[in-house]
Amino acid sequence: MKHSLQLKISQSLTMTPQLQQAIRLLQLSSLELHTEIQDALDSNMMLELAEEESEAETASSIETVSAKPEIETAPVELNDTVAKDSIPEELPVDSAWEDIYDSNLYSYSKTQTSLEFQDLENQNRSETSLRDYLLWQSNFAVASDTDRTIIMAIIDALDDDGYLTSSAEDILVALGQDMEVEVDEVEAMIRLVQTLEPVGIAARNLQECLSLQLAQCDAATPWLPEARELVHNHLPLLAAHDYNQLMRRMKLNQDQLSEVVTLIQSMNPRPGGQVQDIHIQYLTPDVFVRKIKGVWRVELNADSTPQLRINSGYAGMIKRADNSVDNNSMKSHLQEARWFIKSLQSRNETLLRVATAIVERQRAFLEYGAEAMKPLVLHDIAEVLGMHESTISRVTTRKYMHTPRGIYELKYFFSSHVSTDLGGACSSTAIRALIKKLIGAEKPQKPLSDSKIAALLADQGIRVARRTVAKYREAMTIPPSNERKRLL
Repeated sequence: MKHSLQLKISQSLTMTPQLQQAIRLLQLSSLELHTEIQDALDSNMMLELAEEESEAETASSIETVSAKPEIETAPVELNDTVAKDSIPEELPVDSAWEDIYDSNLYSYSKTQTSLEFQDLENQNRSETSLRDYLLWQSNFAVASDTDRTIIMAIIDALDDDGYLTSSAEDILVALGQDMEVEVDEVEAMIRLVQTLEPVGIAARNLQECLSLQLAQCDAATPWLPEARELVHNHLPLLAAHDYNQLMRRMKLNQDQLSEVVTLIQSMNPRPGGQVQDIHIQYLTPDVFVRKIKGVWRVELNADSTPQLRINSGYAGMIKRADNSVDNNSMKSHLQEARWFIKSLQSRNETLLRVATAIVERQRAFLEYGAEAMKPLVLHDIAEVLGMHESTISRVTTRKYMHTPRGIYELKYFFSSHVSTDLGGACSSTAIRALIKKLIGAEKPQKPLSDSKIAALLADQGIRVARRTVAKYREAMTIPPSNERKRLL
C-alpha cells in the first residue's frame, strides 16, 4: 500500500462550548435557571448581581452621611437587547483592592438581607402531618403503654386518605409476639382511633367511612335514617347511579331520594386529606401578555431572571501583559462570565421572539377563549422565526405565559388539527373546549353520550369519531354519561 499526503477541504458542524452552554440554558425552567445562575455566581468571581452592589452603595452613603449624589454604573439587564460589544474587550489596568471593593460592607449587607428573607420565608409554616395529629389526640385517650403501641401501629397502617389498609390480624402480626395482646384488643383500639378527628378516619372502606360520619350527625338532621339505610344496604346502587332501583327499594320519590343523596354527598370520602400538609407550588411566569390600547404586548418577566454584570473591581485588577497564574485565572473567569451573560441574553431574546410569534398566531384565544384556539405546530413557529424545531421545543418546554385568561405553559398553545366541512381546520384544544361546553349545558337527568356529542359537533361542521370524543373526554377527566347522571 502506497502512502501519500492529501489536502482536503470540508465543512462540519462543531458544537463549541459557548453554543453548548446557550442550548443548555435555553431548555432550563425558571427554577433550574436560578440554580444555574447561583452556581455561576459561586464559582465565578467576575459575576455579580446588580442589586447587591446598589445595596452596598446605599449603605456606604448612609455611613459616610454624604450629601453628594453618587453616579452608579448602569447594570446589564438580561431583559434588554444588548449589543455584542456592550462588554468591553479592553479592561482597565491594575488598581488597589481597597480603592474598588469594601469586603466588610458587602458581607454585612448580604448577611443582613439573607436573614431578613429567611425570617419571611419560614413564618407561618406548618409541619403538622396526619400521623402527628392523630398521635397527639391519642395521648389524651389512652394511658397504658400497650395501648399507645397498638394505636401507633394502627396509625402507621393508614394511607394518605385516612383509610386503614391492614386488617386487625395483620396489625397483630406486625406488633410481634412480644406483645401479649389479642385481636379483640386491636379491634378495640381501631374503634378508639375512629372516634378521633377528622371524623371517618381509620375506616376500612368507603361504606364504613360514610357510616362513621353519619353516626356523628345530629339526630335531628333531615333524612338521616334514610341516608344511613342507603349507605348500609344500597351503596352499590348509588355508585352505579341506578336511581330507579333505589326509589323502588327505599320507597321514596325522586325529590325525597335527591335529599338523601345530597346529605350523603356532603360527607367527606377522604377524611385524611383534611390534615395533610400540602405545600402549594406556585408557577413563575416567564413572559407577560397584556392588552394595551387594543394591542397585545409581550414582555419578559424581569423578576424571573436575576440581573447580572461583570464585577468591575475584579475586572480592573487584570494586568494586560501579565502571564502569572492568578492573572490568567482572572482572564479565564472574565471570558466565562462574558459567555454566560451573552448566553442568558440570547435565551431571553429567543424566548421573547417565540412568545411573540405564539401570541400573534393565537390572538383569537386571548380574545375569545379556548374555543377559538387555532391549530399550531412547532414547524409553524420555526418557519416564521427561521429557527429549528428542536430550538422551539426547548424554548416552549416548562416555560409559562401569564395572560388575562390565566397562566399557561407555552406547549399549551400547540395542538393538532381536525378538518372541517368548510375546508378549514379546528384545533384539538378548541374541540376539547366545545366538548366541555356541551357537557356543561346537558341535562343532569339525561346526559349526552359520546355518540351524541360527536353528532352535535358534526352539526357545527367538525367531523370527529366517537372514540375521539371519548379520548378527549377522558383526557379532561370527565366521567362517561352513565356516571354523570343525576336526579336534579
